[in-house]
Amino acid sequence: MTSTGPWDVIVIGAGPTGLSAATLLGQCGLRVTVVERHREVYPLPRGVHLDDEVYRILHQMGVGEEFASHTRPAAGLRLVDERHRVLATFTRHGVTAAGLPPANMFDQPDLERLLRDNLKGLPEVSVLGGHELRRLDTAEAGSVTAHVRGPDGTTVNLSAPYVIACDGANSTVRAQLEIDSDDLGFDQRWLVVDVRCTLDLDAWDGVHQVCDTRRASTYMRVGEDRYRWEFQLLDGETAGGFAGIPALRPLIEPWVRGIPDDQLELVRCAEYTFRARVARHWRAGRVFLAGDAAHVTPPFIGQGLCAGLRDAHNLAWKLAAVLGCRAAPELLDSYEAERRPHATTMIKRAKAMGQLMTGGGRAASLIRRRLVPALARSQTIRRKLLNSRTPALTPGHRVQRHPPRTVRGALLPLVRLRGPDGEPVLVDRLLGDRTAVVALPGTDLAAVPDALPSAWLTVDPEGSEGERLLARWLRDAGVEWVSVDPDRVVRAAGRTRLPR
Repeated sequence: MTSTGPWDVIVIGAGPTGLSAATLLGQCGLRVTVVERHREVYPLPRGVHLDDEVYRILHQMGVGEEFASHTRPAAGLRLVDERHRVLATFTRHGVTAAGLPPANMFDQPDLERLLRDNLKGLPEVSVLGGHELRRLDTAEAGSVTAHVRGPDGTTVNLSAPYVIACDGANSTVRAQLEIDSDDLGFDQRWLVVDVRCTLDLDAWDGVHQVCDTRRASTYMRVGEDRYRWEFQLLDGETAGGFAGIPALRPLIEPWVRGIPDDQLELVRCAEYTFRARVARHWRAGRVFLAGDAAHVTPPFIGQGLCAGLRDAHNLAWKLAAVLGCRAAPELLDSYEAERRPHATTMIKRAKAMGQLMTGGGRAASLIRRRLVPALARSQTIRRKLLNSRTPALTPGHRVQRHPPRTVRGALLPLVRLRGPDGEPVLVDRLLGDRTAVVALPGTDLAAVPDALPSAWLTVDPEGSEGERLLARWLRDAGVEWVSVDPDRVVRAAGRTRLPR
């Protein structure tokens, strides 16, 4: 039995959520160790989508530019009936003001390799591959001890003030802490199929949702030669009954018609149970749940992996502030207060999409056939479906002064501004990892609460495109300045100008 450390934070699980948490903490100079039972990156694809808000987090971690070579913008969403007749098409065009596509398809192992390689530049962070958590000991005041079994069977004791459990839907940590989950009422068995094909499929290059009450399904192009299907399993069916392309052919035929079996490489065919659940508590003393350990969502709006990275982003800077004695420990209470309602809202949206695809019988199919095309003609409905912006956070304990409702819990818009060398850079890079004040010209710094030692950015309403966008956002919100935390969420806002 050996003991290693000291550490500031122990992260359990080296999936995207755990690696992101470790990266963001390491960038703050904290000593972090990540415990992962697999020696290397898990090779099979799982998550395949992230939005521009989460892409923003990748840029903050330093992998945004490289990730661009591993991702494919999604063309939009198409709803079709059981005979693949088009009900509605919602096409995405262009990119955001920061140049990021609002929907991005990728292979999860590629993302995990990027995140692991990026950690090599952070000597404060170590990844213990092939190590399995046996139990947590929370009895000692001021620290948590993780008893971990190494690859050779020996036990390693790791101690730190805080632990983040990112160990998935079947979380060992959540079970040991005896934290129950609230069931949001969705439980369906689905077959998930990943295929490689060097030939282009004769299909619209976006996500297809097949609204079939007998067997709903989803199709999407993930990469240049990667495709994914998800099919609702019928009673008595198992993944074993679809072993190999010939057995899958009846399901995937509408998309691969005319392509020989030998041109289709089956990467994975597995059964998953899509559920909608949220842990009742995301914190037990010095242990926090994040990612699938805290919440599980049906995949219909592609927000499962996104939610995990949002968790990591929200929690990491708060732990860094508390451990660095820049904030009181009570700040950590805002993690669950902010993230749990947000994650629950997104899960309910995914559940609603799943019910749209699968709910009802023949009568529901007829209603969809008539109602969906009419709804699709509504510009309001189209904007809501295509807008990648997620709901504002419910303000947690970190909010010291209530900002106007127009910006409360909102993200600072991501734009590109002129950097020190005159080249355009993301505003996040200019602001760094500190609290920041973004203001219109003439704002009285002395009247802005807690403005120092924040970063300070004055935006010229007549300046660059990025500055004009930020200035318009401030004016539309009815404020002249905002104070944002390191995760770019507005904590305060107001109106104050120097005397003229």
